[in-house]
Amino acid sequence: MRIDDAVLLDLREVVDKTGFMNRCARVLPLPAWFGRNWDALADGLTDMRRPMAIVVTGWQAYAEAAPDEWAVAQDVFSAAVDASPAGLAVLLSLGGRPAVLEDPTGTSASGSDVPSPPPPAPPVGE
Repeated sequence: MRIDDAVLLDLREVVDKTGFMNRCARVLPLPAWFGRNWDALADGLTDMRRPMAIVVTGWQAYAEAAPDEWAVAQDVFSAAVDASPAGLAVLLSLGGRPAVLEDPTGTSASGSDVPSPPPPAPPVGE
């Protein structure tokens, strides 16, 4: 598994289980039968057929708004990592700005429904 093959799960603006499950359904390569509940998420993550790294960003607001749900999400991620036959890694970004992951073609591979910020402008007068 290579980290540059990661999927970005950006949880900015997610503050409840419904939003979390909807974001997972949009971003992660889960099966069509994904039922948007904890058991279905655990099964879908464990059943992936290729190695994958998931980088979770912007999770702090969800953790603060729904700490019990966030604890369950962490348990689901942890159990799926341990049980995945293909190889799964889930990484929590501790920074305040979301990571921008790019694929080899140079297009954003963030997988988020939130647009990436534009690149910074070059310095003026230097």
